Amino acid sequence: MDSRPKLLQDFFEGLVSQTFASTIGLRDQNLTGYISEMLTTFCQAEELYKIRDAAGRSLGDVGEMLLESDPIFGPAPSFDREREIRKHIGDYTLFFAGMFPDSLNSTRLRRQRLDSLIDFIRAGKESYYIVSKFDLFEYANAAPLFGKLAAQFEDCVCGLNMVKNELDVMQHPIANTTRELLM
Repeated sequence: MDSRPKLLQDFFEGLVSQTFASTIGLRDQNLTGYISEMLTTFCQAEELYKIRDAAGRSLGDVGEMLLESDPIFGPAPSFDREREIRKHIGDYTLFFAGMFPDSLNSTRLRRQRLDSLIDFIRAGKESYYIVSKFDLFEYANAAPLFGKLAAQFEDCVCGLNMVKNELDVMQHPIANTTRELLM
């Protein structure tokens, strides 16, 4: 078994927990653990674009994902599929708004996409809220976490932006030189 994902998960867990606690005062192990797991998962590009339409085309546009998630008027064959896609939309929007906020507008302006009509923060909050309402049977234990993610979405975006800044500092040549001198 490859230990790299576990090491990466542990790294993100420490960084996210410490950064969220020290910068935005958020000390919720369930929340930071979930976000750490999301970061670890999204290190694999195929996970970012795992939602596919009926034709098998990978969706990277939140507007298209929202359309795909509709079980009443859209192509989602079940409410389980709606939950899966809505969870991904929450994760996807949180990830991009927190880790790559500058890319949101530049990507939107470059090409015509449904994304240009979507408010990322609202779509993420709403998607996590909908996932939190799946609170029966196998989803009952996870529902409260998604309620917290919806309620604290903006705080989590801010916290992830601070994590991104910490990662940038870690990559800076001065930080690398200092680390080498200390070791």
